[in-house]
Amino acid sequence: MGKTEGQKLEEKLFFKPKHIAKDNPKDIEKAMEFAEGYKTFLDHSKIERECVSYSVALAEKAGYKPFSRGIKTKTGDKFYYVNRGKNLYLVTIGKKPLNEGIHFNIAHIDSPRIDLKPNPLYETEELAYFKTHYYGGIKKYQWTTIPLALHGRIMLADGKAIDVDFGEKPGDPVLVITDLLPHLGRAQGERKLNEGIKGEELNILLGSLPVDDKEVKEAFKLRVLSILHDKYGITEKDFMRSELTLVPAQKAVDVGLDSSMVGAYGQDDKVCAYTALMAEFDCKKPEYTSLTALVDKEEIGSTGNTGMESDALLHFVEDLAECEGERVRDILRNSICLSSDVNAAYDPTFPDVYEKQNSSFFNHGPVLTKYTGVRGKGGSNDASAETMQKVIGYMEDAGVAWQIGELGKVDEGGGGTIAMFMGNMDVDTVDLGVAVLSMHAPFELTAKLDVYYTYKAFLAFNR
Repeated sequence: MGKTEGQKLEEKLFFKPKHIAKDNPKDIEKAMEFAEGYKTFLDHSKIERECVSYSVALAEKAGYKPFSRGIKTKTGDKFYYVNRGKNLYLVTIGKKPLNEGIHFNIAHIDSPRIDLKPNPLYETEELAYFKTHYYGGIKKYQWTTIPLALHGRIMLADGKAIDVDFGEKPGDPVLVITDLLPHLGRAQGERKLNEGIKGEELNILLGSLPVDDKEVKEAFKLRVLSILHDKYGITEKDFMRSELTLVPAQKAVDVGLDSSMVGAYGQDDKVCAYTALMAEFDCKKPEYTSLTALVDKEEIGSTGNTGMESDALLHFVEDLAECEGERVRDILRNSICLSSDVNAAYDPTFPDVYEKQNSSFFNHGPVLTKYTGVRGKGGSNDASAETMQKVIGYMEDAGVAWQIGELGKVDEGGGGTIAMFMGNMDVDTVDLGVAVLSMHAPFELTAKLDVYYTYKAFLAFNR
């Protein structure tokens, strides 16, 4: 029996996002294979410095050379530039001159975590601890009683840098934030959920043994410090020259009886960083020059000289412009940018906070987010109709399934990305990324098909 006139009209006029596994089951195996490299990337990129270092190694294998000012370029040339160990800019020179614009793809590589305070080490009641200050938007109670690893960098007085990665290797001990047992948690249970664990209660348990000297007043603290001194050569003062942070010690794993999902820490926003990197690597001789940027500090407002509020990326574009004798304002005015960031996947366990018609779902492809912001679009870029048309066109011309998304109900909450900072540079910008369940938790979830199709969307954008 043929379709009715109404069914034909419905098919013509309605927008129905595709479920990739139903419409393109052949891509399931490709997505599974793509996810293996992604999981390895996550395991080597717990913090920004590690992500940049690992990505540079991948870029060099892919043929990228260090960028220097005044370099002569030709179509297909590939360069990279590192800003302060926490930003990475990758460029593939296109066929068109720079003044016709750059295709920017920008993802952030910082994630919510637990940072050490500048003077963190103390003992109390015959136990040694670190004091902490959480970074980014977290539910503090989620960070208790899980294995944590210590990552970061310590600068010694002589300028030597010591990179710390403790708690990840087989046989390493892990660290932990303790919580009350239910039997004694009555008063704690009466707190509001967001105060169930308070910021000053996020203390890291380090040790329970003293040094063997009864004359030492802080013997438990001293034992921990002596262990750190033996391992890294540091004293207590060196904590004040350090960037040290606690992240979940667990490696990325498959989730679900069908292994269709990835579970890991830091997928916001390293899932977009990885897919952007892979699309950049596979971009050979694009029409427009592609510039993929991995940036820092998005989770705390994109501040500082490694965040998007700084002029670091602008200065790099100025250096690119000098190579071809072009004006930066012409380049930026004609450019387009994907602010490649995640969105909240619809969670049917908590439907009340979502507006279902404008929510994103697992296995429906990358999420195009016209605006973010809070309530009345505060702090949002709000992409233009022309920008939406271009980006949708890139995906549909390449046969990439995609969906539209909004970050929950209008007055329920909200959030921001780097999009507004690129907009402030006179660049047409829109958010595009992967739908995530349990965002900002120590263990986030993504669908492998969405990860793979986001790579395909980025590749279509770069071409």
